[in-house]
Amino acid sequence: MRIRKVLIANRGEIALRIVRTLREMDIRSVAVFSTADRDELHVRAADEAYPIGPPAPSESYLRIDRIVETAKKAGCDAVHPGYGFLSENAAFARAVEDKGLVFIGPPPSAIAAAGDKLNARVAMARAGVPVIPGSDRPAANAKEAEAAAAKAGFPVALKAVGGGGGKGIRVVRRREELASAFARASAEAVAAFGNGAMYVERFLEGPRHIEVQVLADAHGNAIHLGERECSVQRRHQKLLEECPSPFVDKELRARMGAAAVLAARTVGYRNAGTVEFLVDRDGSFHFLEMNTRIQVEHPITELVYGVDIVRLQVEIAEGKPLALAQGDFFPRGHAIEIRLTAEDPAAGFLPQTGRVQALRFPQGPGVRVDSHLYPGQEISLYYDPMVGKIVVHGRDRDDAIARMRRALVEMRLVGVKTCAPLLLALLSDERFRRAEIDTGFLERFVAEGTWQRLPEMNDLPAEIPAVIAAVLYAHGRQGVGRAVVPRAASSEWVLAGRREQMKWGGAGG
Repeated sequence: MRIRKVLIANRGEIALRIVRTLREMDIRSVAVFSTADRDELHVRAADEAYPIGPPAPSESYLRIDRIVETAKKAGCDAVHPGYGFLSENAAFARAVEDKGLVFIGPPPSAIAAAGDKLNARVAMARAGVPVIPGSDRPAANAKEAEAAAAKAGFPVALKAVGGGGGKGIRVVRRREELASAFARASAEAVAAFGNGAMYVERFLEGPRHIEVQVLADAHGNAIHLGERECSVQRRHQKLLEECPSPFVDKELRARMGAAAVLAARTVGYRNAGTVEFLVDRDGSFHFLEMNTRIQVEHPITELVYGVDIVRLQVEIAEGKPLALAQGDFFPRGHAIEIRLTAEDPAAGFLPQTGRVQALRFPQGPGVRVDSHLYPGQEISLYYDPMVGKIVVHGRDRDDAIARMRRALVEMRLVGVKTCAPLLLALLSDERFRRAEIDTGFLERFVAEGTWQRLPEMNDLPAEIPAVIAAVLYAHGRQGVGRAVVPRAASSEWVLAGRREQMKWGGAGG
């Protein structure tokens, strides 16, 4: 079928990213927004936009009924979930299909099969995908978890059966710590996923987190697009990703890719997805989980492999077969992505709020910015602190590192603290440059406390932000976000035109 109109069940940078590909494909886009997001760029950029509720996600972006009803009323053919929110919710995918709409993602059955982390582990082990030793059934209480931990061997990781995004996870190194860790992890899982059941895995010391991008169509074709190195993370949340991994050679890439494709076939997968592995120092790898959606870090794969993953998602959803075979893809150069988060690393990554008083993103060769930020925007605590992504592509890893450093030095964001200074310092660390990283590297780097005293901190000069902030504050007293027009401007048509120009300026691209 030919998809002609798509509702994007998301917000922020990923919604804006999807709008852009849809426009290139001559497909109309429909945005939805909470009352807090009325002025967001994805709302301005889409062909149509509809309100779906108040700021709290539980009353807007997580309301399946409102989103599906809006898609039908707007005359959409399909729904794209983006990432986060309802993107890995089998009930949502089923509700979309029950209304005669196309879900631009995997079948509900595949989402359910991969979304239950424990069942997915068991299924992968039976299929021959390497898994970490651990539970084969959920632990309803600490006593059951203790029995599974004794079998797997300490240290262990307690993980939420319905988890994801780093929530509901605790590392337990000694038996006497297990009961309290179970109680905390289970309570967090109930709050995040409505399910407190846990499972146990042996905890691997110092592994790398490497994921493989897979694509599968409805005609039995399945391929992988190489791997992404995701080891730079804190509290199981990624902050910097690379493609390809500096650890993976051609032979390991082939083996991990084959395992990822096998994992996708095992759950009857279709569309774009990601299979995540933990990789030991000796090159052995173990299935971690499967993400049944597009990933935040998909741009680095796009730059290295020369594809548009969102376009491929839409084409697969239309029923088209994959146009290229596995042998048609090979990596070119090296790409790095940093997640720009509104957090203060010096204060334990405390989420930041405030108004974006001035903003200048980096430009130039090999630089891509995916963000929904604009001057005058209010950053709130309602949503994820990630406010954008800076992505660079170079001839090799050293070239990409140098390009990312230049990009971060060039960037200016006044009004809200971000993680950019920390990541700038990290890029100059000799251990990072030698790719001596694992999943605990960033937290050790932060704990050392030296990054705030490194010369790189001086690469973010603040000679003018204070002046800019003062001027914008004065203007803001008249209404931040409105054009400041001299009183002598006589025509209301001119005033209206300038207000419209301010409203739409920078939304496209």
